[in-house]
Amino acid sequence: MMAMELSGVSKSFDGFHALSAASLTVAAGEVHALLGENGAGKSSLMNVAAGLYQPDEGRICIEGRDVLIDGPIAAKRLGIGMVHQHYKLVKAFSALENVLLACGKGRYGKSIADVEASIRRQSAAIGFEVDLKRPVGALSVAEQQRVEILKVLVEGARILILDEPSAVLTDKEAEALLGVIRQLAARGAAVVLVTHKLAEVQRFADRVTVMRGGRTVASVDPKSRSIADLTALIVGEVQTEVRKPAAAPGAPILKLTGVAGLRADGHRALADASFELRRGEIYGIAGVGGNGQSELAEILMGVLRPAAGSIEFDGVGEIGGDGARRRRELGVVSIPADRQAYALAGDLSVTDNYAVHGIRSHRFGGWARVDGRTAQAATAAAVAAFEVNGVQGPRQKTALLSGGNAQKLVIAREFATQPQVVVVHSPSRGLDVRATAAVHRRLCDARDNGAAVLLISEDLDEILLLADRIGVMSRGRIVREFAAPVDRQAVGMAMVHHD
Repeated sequence: MMAMELSGVSKSFDGFHALSAASLTVAAGEVHALLGENGAGKSSLMNVAAGLYQPDEGRICIEGRDVLIDGPIAAKRLGIGMVHQHYKLVKAFSALENVLLACGKGRYGKSIADVEASIRRQSAAIGFEVDLKRPVGALSVAEQQRVEILKVLVEGARILILDEPSAVLTDKEAEALLGVIRQLAARGAAVVLVTHKLAEVQRFADRVTVMRGGRTVASVDPKSRSIADLTALIVGEVQTEVRKPAAAPGAPILKLTGVAGLRADGHRALADASFELRRGEIYGIAGVGGNGQSELAEILMGVLRPAAGSIEFDGVGEIGGDGARRRRELGVVSIPADRQAYALAGDLSVTDNYAVHGIRSHRFGGWARVDGRTAQAATAAAVAAFEVNGVQGPRQKTALLSGGNAQKLVIAREFATQPQVVVVHSPSRGLDVRATAAVHRRLCDARDNGAAVLLISEDLDEILLLADRIGVMSRGRIVREFAAPVDRQAVGMAMVHHD
């Protein structure tokens, strides 16, 4: 039986056509992958199914019946649950309270006990753990995604929509999660998997639908197509990335010694982190999420003060107590994992988001008198140079950009000057093949121009492709270092088996 049918779905935002007569048919008992470049309309179509967007045109049929989904509550009643790429969590609440908001019923005491028991069953089945009592805002990005996944599983939806569910999971965690997804499908659930990881699609999906420019362009059996074939369907050409090693690295520019950091709840997440960043080198940090990577990034960005240890900048000395503004003056730029929270203001225009640092440095005038024409011209040039697609005009809200194009806007702004140190956390999270390659190329260009690049990523393939040296982080410290090229198995073993 067809669990969900979307046909002729169109949706526009301020004149921008996000969807044009798009369609998708998902059967009960199948894992159906939805592929396409960033901005192709995948998330928009799924947001229609989840009740977040109302279509301008089109038909929605659930389990053989035409329905009107006028909001998320209606979608939930129809058995539709969605895990979004950008989390729908209350950061001040605990993980348990966030799940309770979505799933709680009846008397509070009984409800919380029932939900907690259900979470623990699902956690055991998936194979990862979440501290249910800690505020979500104190969890790492990977742990927050786990809360979202658990929330949908506890709801017991018959139609599950997962938007980039494995983007911030390690290989082992992704394997466990996708195994659970297959089990759910085997029991009759219909699963839509929005992803850019084509190897996962070939292994776990029964069917693939490809979107391009807001339209549905193909529906195929993934096992009958190669990775190159699927890539060509998505972008119109084959995209292949090749490792590009650095030339001889230069002298150290940043040295961390015994750096410790506390989570928002006061618990120590980073303990005795010590390593050096060298000019002209990409230093990759690999590790299972929740081992201090987020706190390390926040300390280096100047958002979080270190609880102990020192951070020395070449020619300047100790900068551990300096804030984000001082770091930027020294040429330290950052591309955070959560671009919506730390890097962009969605309600402001693309120009405002790009120009903000230029205003501070007086490139576009000052706070009292901003040179709007110069700022708009510089933004337009950066949008073209960094291939930020979907920008209809300088006043367009940044929130209307897809994830990949929002990421390229952040990189365009951060690389507007010649950076000395680039701190980048999960740069390709949720990006398509073309956008990922573009981001990787920019990081390599920064390195080749003499910058030191710190790459924090839970995507081991990304680390192995880009890093010249690799540090494995476990329990808040660097426990092993490897010089590239390195054996994937050796890094993976260090990530999960270090005592």
